[in-house]
Amino acid sequence: MGKKSREKKERKKEKLIVFICTANVCRSPMAEKLFQESLIESGIRKKVRVFSAGISAMDGDQASENSIQACEEVGLDIKSHRSVALTRATLENASAIFCMTESHRALLNMYFEVPENTSIFLMREFIEGSSKELPDPYGQDIEIYRQCRDRMKEAIPSLLNWVEKNL
Repeated sequence: MGKKSREKKERKKEKLIVFICTANVCRSPMAEKLFQESLIESGIRKKVRVFSAGISAMDGDQASENSIQACEEVGLDIKSHRSVALTRATLENASAIFCMTESHRALLNMYFEVPENTSIFLMREFIEGSSKELPDPYGQDIEIYRQCRDRMKEAIPSLLNWVEKNL
């Protein structure tokens, strides 16, 4: 078997988790990095790749300064992040999609024909008795970004649990 065939086969085994927000410059880049780091720390042995995209994103925009700072404060670097628009191909390859708000989930279903085998949730969907939405911090002060980051961090254990049981 050639190298390209092996790589393609490996990617098929790999599970893709996609975090979705509006422009892919604030929430979803933070979520992507937080989840990547948590996967490493958790010891989950499954092959999982994490990606983020925006429903209304322009390709190539840098993460917002406050997102970068909020991540740096917890030891994470998203300076190299560049925004990516959500595509049909991403949806077809996704094992699970985590949106920031119900409006993202609604737009996703309105704009795209989501494959039946793709699970779509809110990032905070598995947290009991708590707000499921992660409002957009764009244009607000750093404290709002910190709150958003911390609410994402609060959701990570429930997402790891879901991945372990379902992927």
